[in-house]
Amino acid sequence: MIPISPCEMIGANLSSLFTCSEHGEFRRIRTPFLYPDGDNIDLFCKQQENSFTITDLGETTRWLRMQTVSPRRSPKQKAIIEDVCLTHGVELYKGMLLARVRNQEDFAMVVTRMAQAALRVSDLWFSFRTQAVQSITDEVGDFLLEKNLNFDRGEKLLGRSGRSWTVDFHIRTPQRSSLVYLLATGSRSAARPVVEHVLAAWYDLQSFHVGPEALQFISLFDDTVDVWSSEDFKMIDPLSTISRWSAPDEFLDNLQAV
Repeated sequence: MIPISPCEMIGANLSSLFTCSEHGEFRRIRTPFLYPDGDNIDLFCKQQENSFTITDLGETTRWLRMQTVSPRRSPKQKAIIEDVCLTHGVELYKGMLLARVRNQEDFAMVVTRMAQAALRVSDLWFSFRTQAVQSITDEVGDFLLEKNLNFDRGEKLLGRSGRSWTVDFHIRTPQRSSLVYLLATGSRSAARPVVEHVLAAWYDLQSFHVGPEALQFISLFDDTVDVWSSEDFKMIDPLSTISRWSAPDEFLDNLQAV
């Protein structure tokens, strides 16, 4: 049997990654591209005279707005979105990303450009999360300095799988040393992926949790933002000690526990 070439496989299989269905006055195009929370990026097509308009109907900016407690985007974030639109040749109108198809031959190319633009705009979520985590990490660092505790930030440790993990704090007290992961996000939809990441880290770093100088594992939840469910705490509890940033004295007691 003659093997199929890569080009033939692409032609035969990639088109199946996109599906099209009726959606009111639009045709909905479900793309294989994903928002950071795992939802598919959908685009919508509407025919107008001799052209088609491809748009996300504002879903991308709406999704982005739901991931942060702040209703406004910073000037830098707006500039990034404008740059994305310019790079991919799409227009931002009333919160919607859109582009026009004037020649049927260009349809697939315009759909691809639109999906790429939606993907890049949604990736701004990572800057929201990074800023939120960095801010609360600084607060925790200041708290540890105030309590005269020795610690390292951002230490990289090698897990049993061979993967490298960056732990937020490695804290040393006279009683024992602890590794601390800080769980912080401003979005409910992002909370579970954050918990699953820390859970995987604790599982992979179990070799540091045994022996005469075993390191204590502490998961410090930033519960000053109401995004965590009881299941989030239960998931991570078997592998680490749970602390809440709203109760810093309890966190300190956990660090100094024998």
